Amino acid sequence: MKKTLLLLVLLISATAFCQVPQGISYQAIATNGSGNPIVNSNVGVRLSVLDNSASGPVLYTETHVKMTNAQGLFNTVIGQGTPTTGTFSSINWGTNSKFLKVEMDVAGGTNYALIGNTQLLSVPYAMYAGNTASVAGNSSINDDIVENSTSNFAIHNPNEFKVYVFNTTSSSWSSQSYVSGFASIAMYQSIGNFLFNNPNESKVYIYNARTNSWGSQVYTSGFAAVSITGYNGNFRIHNPNENKLYVFNAKTGAWSSQTYTPGMASPVITESVGNILLHNPNDQKLYVYNGKTGVWAMQAYVGGMASPAITASNGNFLVHNPNETKYYIYNAKSGSWSSQTYVGGMASPAVTVSEGN
Repeated sequence: MKKTLLLLVLLISATAFCQVPQGISYQAIATNGSGNPIVNSNVGVRLSVLDNSASGPVLYTETHVKMTNAQGLFNTVIGQGTPTTGTFSSINWGTNSKFLKVEMDVAGGTNYALIGNTQLLSVPYAMYAGNTASVAGNSSINDDIVENSTSNFAIHNPNEFKVYVFNTTSSSWSSQSYVSGFASIAMYQSIGNFLFNNPNESKVYIYNARTNSWGSQVYTSGFAAVSITGYNGNFRIHNPNENKLYVFNAKTGAWSSQTYTPGMASPVITESVGNILLHNPNDQKLYVYNGKTGVWAMQAYVGGMASPAITASNGNFLVHNPNETKYYIYNAKSGSWSSQTYVGGMASPAVTVSEGN
């Protein structure tokens, strides 16, 4: 029988002058397909925070096992479960909308079924308030956030093959023309910056809000689709046709790229607070782009039957490679790799992350 979950309360408690808690109070009632509560039973819950839309990229995922009461009610805190993807403290609540994806296993296991997605409205507002350095005595937190926020606008006019951008910080307009053709252009945004991809000329154009200027980057076209993602104001472009990852750094206004060896396996790209890890199983190499220095760092590893597991936190990366019983860590501050071997066995090593200020 199909099981459903009735959401009751999703809230966060914080004050203007206290440290914002790294967690969101969550309360729900577990019910079955007939609407009857599942009482005095363990339920498995998986919660994910998605970026920008209900089908957007997953920023963070955690799991819980909770006991319901006589009414089927259970309580938990998002941010204090067992993390499986990302870290809760690294979520940038100040950019884009955030959505909560809820999955549940009524048997208390990990055979999760999708319950639904819902947009987080007050939560990003409250968490972002924790990053406000000061609040004027005659101003509310809401006023302080709104008055110091910007919203740039991009307008695509296919009639003249041109994109206009209005920058609310400088209160100025800027425009970029492009070559028309059969393919449609696609627009992307990230923290006030814009990128549009024009397959007709195999070129991407980027508007940098900081410099109020446009730039471009050509790429080699082919059968494979080019993948584009915006993050922290920057953009990454993965082009399988030339086996290359391009990165645009909005702070420096510079492009950088990294080629990799093609093969049967697809590269895995992981982002953490402006840094990017490119894992290429075809040549057993790990490439990291440091968003602060603009420098790439490579680390080779020994391949085998097991796939390396990647943990990202505050721009740093930990890679567990069971094939050689070794951990590799990329340190964002030093911009270098280090490693540690361990004694293997039947049990799997467990990783715990402790984030500093």
